Amino acid sequence: MTTSKILIVEDEKPIREMIAFHLVRAGFETVEAADCRAARQLLADERPDLALIDWMLPDMSGLELTRMLKRDKSNEDLGIIMLTARADEYDKVAGLEGGADDYVTKPFAPRELIARIQAVLRRARSADEEVIRAGVLELDTAGHRVSADGKEIRLGPTEYRLLRFLMTHADRVYSRTQLLDRVWGANVYVEERTVDVHVRRLRKALTEAKADDYIQTVRGAGYRFSTRDA
Repeated sequence: MTTSKILIVEDEKPIREMIAFHLVRAGFETVEAADCRAARQLLADERPDLALIDWMLPDMSGLELTRMLKRDKSNEDLGIIMLTARADEYDKVAGLEGGADDYVTKPFAPRELIARIQAVLRRARSADEEVIRAGVLELDTAGHRVSADGKEIRLGPTEYRLLRFLMTHADRVYSRTQLLDRVWGANVYVEERTVDVHVRRLRKALTEAKADDYIQTVRGAGYRFSTRDA
């Protein structure tokens, strides 16, 4: 099994070195950046699996950096955990909506941080599996096919990409803007209601398999894929 590489973006050297020490002890490889400019260069050169990004950085906020990274298709597989002393619910929501996969408040125990990192990496690895199963659905990423109980479900290319993204990020709520960025791409300019149209098409295609209610609307927030309470 290959060693996961973690980028630590933290301007306070003692904290950066403390995190690196514990990650290396846990079997990770680390690279370090003290600001966003250095982080972007390391992302291009080192291709880390996950980035730990502090909220308060000297040249740009960690939230701005996270948003910038998630708009770039080359970083779509990069896991991001935000590190910050800001513990307000509003800030946590802003971090997650900005594209972070998790949010850890300072001070934190190294063991907790490592557990959070491992959880995000596990989700990323599951997204790379050739066959993804959830409830009655089976999505074959190599063959670009979706089936339920052995019967193929015919989907258009956009509905397929939307379902794949939601299935590999199950039980998380995504806003229309986030789905546009993650499924359509940041450089594709379409209206947010386009998401609603394709969600309706996807649900219709899943109706016969009785899986249409896996695509759940979260009022005022967006959509999620879940087999719970479905």
